[in-house]
Amino acid sequence: MPTAEERRASAAARGRWQAARRAESAYAQQLRRVARAVGDIIRGVAPDGVLDEGAERSILDLLEQYAELLTPWAERVGQRMIEDVAVRNFQAWMAVSREIGVALRREIETAPTGEEMRAALAQQVSLITSLPRDAAERVHHLTTEARFSGRRAESIAEEILATGDVTRSRANTIARTEVGRTGTELLKARSLHIGAETYIWTAVMDVDTRKDHARLHGKLIRWDRPPIVDRRSGRRAHAGADINCRCTPHPVLDPSMFELAA
Repeated sequence: MPTAEERRASAAARGRWQAARRAESAYAQQLRRVARAVGDIIRGVAPDGVLDEGAERSILDLLEQYAELLTPWAERVGQRMIEDVAVRNFQAWMAVSREIGVALRREIETAPTGEEMRAALAQQVSLITSLPRDAAERVHHLTTEARFSGRRAESIAEEILATGDVTRSRANTIARTEVGRTGTELLKARSLHIGAETYIWTAVMDVDTRKDHARLHGKLIRWDRPPIVDRRSGRRAHAGADINCRCTPHPVLDPSMFELAA
């Protein structure tokens, strides 16, 4: 059994890596602005949600134009999120390096993270601009269904007007997933650069924690072998990099005392 002092030290260490997730709230707030604009565009053309072919075409065109106009803004917002995560991640490493030594600090400072940051930015721009495009696809699907399925126009109209809320939900999912994924990728790059080939999977362990993620809590994971995070689909991912994942990886330099996950 670990001592009280060891438990406190472990909790402090986990907190360092979890701090990198705090960029999520600010990023989600920015992405929800896109969702609000999507809802405003739809309601501006069809306040009651009832669309004829001309109104549908106007909404689809406006949402596509909005997606194109979003690109420069998406680049700035995505860059800020990535830089925020990178700074928090670096600060966590610096706290560790003070405990382990100056040599480790020098290695961390020279870690090649540029490629991960460039890839993350391209991913963020693609995801942000997909929000209005996915909304347009949803509106088109609903109006097509209304024409050919015989469903009541009122029920379809309600769903069309709910598109902004659906987009908001997806914006929140993107923020949580991408902040976690970005942090994990930066952590992985720095870990491998200093020879830390493993990490401890740390789950939140509350009522919302998925069973497959709770199963991994406290396990030692190799960076070159992401574990199964969804046993139904066989999907594999690292801690923090799965969809809506709140888990965090806690890198270790001496894996000999931990159980290796299957």
